[in-house]
Amino acid sequence: MSSGALADLVEFGSANAMDSLLVIRHGQMVVEAHYAPFRPGIKHVVNSATKAIVGTLAGIAFKDGALGPLEQPVLDLFPERRIANVDANKKAMTLGGLLDLISGLDWREPLNNVSETMPQMTRSRDWVGFVLDRPMAQAPGLAFNYNSGSWHLLSAILTKQTQRNTLDYAKQKLFTPLGITDVTWQADPQGIPIGGYGLFMHPRDMAKIGYLYLHKGRWAEQQILDPTWVERVYQARVDMQLGTSPSFHYAVGWWTIPEKHVYMAVGYLRQLIIVLPDADVVAVVTGKMHYSIPALIDRINGAVKSETSLPSDSDASTRLAGRIKDAATEKPSAVGPASALARTLSGKAYRFQSNAFGMKSFVLDLVSSKPSYELVLDGSLRGLPDLRISAALGLDGFFRTNENSGDQLVAVKGRWLDETSFELVSHALSEGIVTTSILTFDGDEVVVDVKDNRGFRNHLVGSSKN
Repeated sequence: MSSGALADLVEFGSANAMDSLLVIRHGQMVVEAHYAPFRPGIKHVVNSATKAIVGTLAGIAFKDGALGPLEQPVLDLFPERRIANVDANKKAMTLGGLLDLISGLDWREPLNNVSETMPQMTRSRDWVGFVLDRPMAQAPGLAFNYNSGSWHLLSAILTKQTQRNTLDYAKQKLFTPLGITDVTWQADPQGIPIGGYGLFMHPRDMAKIGYLYLHKGRWAEQQILDPTWVERVYQARVDMQLGTSPSFHYAVGWWTIPEKHVYMAVGYLRQLIIVLPDADVVAVVTGKMHYSIPALIDRINGAVKSETSLPSDSDASTRLAGRIKDAATEKPSAVGPASALARTLSGKAYRFQSNAFGMKSFVLDLVSSKPSYELVLDGSLRGLPDLRISAALGLDGFFRTNENSGDQLVAVKGRWLDETSFELVSHALSEGIVTTSILTFDGDEVVVDVKDNRGFRNHLVGSSKN
């Protein structure tokens, strides 16, 4: 692979808010870049790439005889439940329909817009029941419809049929054989791992999943996944109807671009496991921004120049090493002079009425030798106790990261924009979520305007009066 083209690829990652980029060819790590403040050793949420993992587990369960056949009616797997809106179409819904997202369920989760149905599921006390009770929009098999609820049903089905929690089954049948030892998987109120998202993995472990598909389900000397299951991905026939050129197809949790012979696990904000069999390449991306997937694939393919080693190019190799080092080096943001308000407001608790953001109060310390912040988030929105977060805050243009917060590492920095407005930037390293809050102070009141890289917006008014 061309070191010069790979250097350009790493730079493409910088321009498109990647957190990590790995490229493996012929089993060798060709590029491994981490973009500050993200760094090695941190698990990253894979969002909807979780679906491809659940699809892989389903394939293993089919191979072992714990699941199947694909034509099995879904309702037959839940005889203990009283299910609403049962009609001929729902009775015809099959396992295969869930796996290929052609179940026919009424579900509104467009890939290019805000989801309506998924938030309703997450607010319910019984996610599996919520999905099963949905009415049918059409007969099964007629059209693709993106549906994280179908994948949560599949996680529940795996739990029932294997008599193991989906995570425990994954550890036994997939993660442990691949040497994956450190994952986190969020669960629903009943403890069922979320089938459509919620899995956190290290980028190198994500690459192992891609490598398994690159080698038709074989890992070392073990055939973990039946080659015919991998072939379902390679021959995906369900058109995702995205209206794009090239077109995207779907099978058992994986996206494909047939025109480019690429097979991908795809998660929100570009969490990607990419398999390119023609080039013998696996690539992994984590990040926090949407960009053109075909453009990324073209850059990876464009770096492939030969089946054998290329002549030495010291200049290009030096440039590649420099790009990787530069990506890992945090660049400070501009910092203006501190406001005279810094001393006045430090230590004051600003409290808020109930709000969608869940903020109950905050306290800033902007004058000590170790600036910090404390937030109290309303846990009642999720049926939990309030969450108190206290951590360091960078005022010198660099993030500060609370190293004692487990998987929920958050890097935070702030700066004064003018005499009354303070900007707070929070980067959830494991989730790829960057939140910018503008705090405008006026006497005892503060107005907080919040936005993040998912498109979330909120406007809060708080007071330091008791």
